[in-house]
Amino acid sequence: QVQLVESRGGLVQAGGSLRLSCAASGSIFSINALNWYRQAPGKQRELVAAITNSGSTNYADSVKGRFTISRDNAKNTVYLQMNSLKPEDTAVYYCSANVVTTRNLHYEYLYWGQGTQVTVSS
Repeated sequence: QVQLVESRGGLVQAGGSLRLSCAASGSIFSINALNWYRQAPGKQRELVAAITNSGSTNYADSVKGRFTISRDNAKNTVYLQMNSLKPEDTAVYYCSANVVTTRNLHYEYLYWGQGTQVTVSS
């Protein structure tokens, strides 16, 4: 079993910054992609940023130039640095990980964090 534990989000003013982290633990053999999603009230969950195990990154157009995803493979942790926050960034943020577990080296499982609320006030 694998657990993803996210850091606490928070309330920030527009233009402010916030850093989220998500640490994976458990029966991990390797972690391939690490991702951040978000879901605002009444909207579908959307991909915010992704990073492969080689460090390649991908961002939603709405956050390019403002958000930065990074990972620390030694700590099995992914980060999301959010700068120049806007009220429309308000959402519950979820991390996810594509994990090969020690119990089955031939399959990749997708795990999710519990979600953390980020609220940006205008």
